[in-house]
Amino acid sequence: MEIPKLEVALQKDICFFDLETTGLNVVRDRIVQIAVVKYFKSGKDPITFNSLINPGVPISEESSAIHGITASMVANKPSFQDIGDTLWKLFDQSDIGGYNSARFDIPLLMEEFARIGKELDMSHRSNIDVQRIFYKMEPRTLKAALKFYCQKEIVNAHDALEDVVATIDVFNGQLTKYEGVELEDEDGVKSPSPIVRNIKELHKFTDDLSTIDGTQKLKFNANKEVVFNFGKYAERLVGKTCFEDKNFYNWLLEKKFTHQVKKIVQAEYKKYEKTQIAK
Repeated sequence: MEIPKLEVALQKDICFFDLETTGLNVVRDRIVQIAVVKYFKSGKDPITFNSLINPGVPISEESSAIHGITASMVANKPSFQDIGDTLWKLFDQSDIGGYNSARFDIPLLMEEFARIGKELDMSHRSNIDVQRIFYKMEPRTLKAALKFYCQKEIVNAHDALEDVVATIDVFNGQLTKYEGVELEDEDGVKSPSPIVRNIKELHKFTDDLSTIDGTQKLKFNANKEVVFNFGKYAERLVGKTCFEDKNFYNWLLEKKFTHQVKKIVQAEYKKYEKTQIAK
């Protein structure tokens, strides 16, 4: 399979990746296939990584029906822990790109890394979620996106490497189609083109600044403070709420919330605790 040339200037290396999984729950489900195409800032040829993974848990029938990966196919494949160091070196300090990566692939990958004692820190990386460019400019699916931007058809949809290559093709098509095109909002107000050949600027355009984590349990309020986005404490400050309700705080850390959510909650708790000690 030919890997496309990436038609954008890079501030650092970037890994486009895609996952096939046992299901759609970011916390409970596991990876059964991961494919990565890594591009280098230096301009040297991109490299690929593609592997089936033994998830160690059952694969749902619904998921197998979509991606075609069964328990027998992964029975003798490496676990995530087996290939974790290789993947860790591959992603290293790279920016990340994918399709629906912000809300699913990245949070699930973060969970897998957390289980083997590694923290995939996104705070110093740009994330290009090609789906968000597509949905903001032309709301459709990956298959329709490939046809719309590239006049191509996906030969083997839901194969991870096929999907990641299709994502890169779509991204290149978006860069060409929308370069110089103004963005018009719901009220008809136009602004300069947000689609430029710059990863950091595209990250700003595609990043959802209101929510903080991939599962959308936390968000920023109007004052840029971290608040809950669910349950009885929705809109309440995370640090203050957890400090005042220790049972709720402990419940959050014990329940099936993502590693990312727990880390942010702990940080907000400690930050608020320091303000109270200072008093």
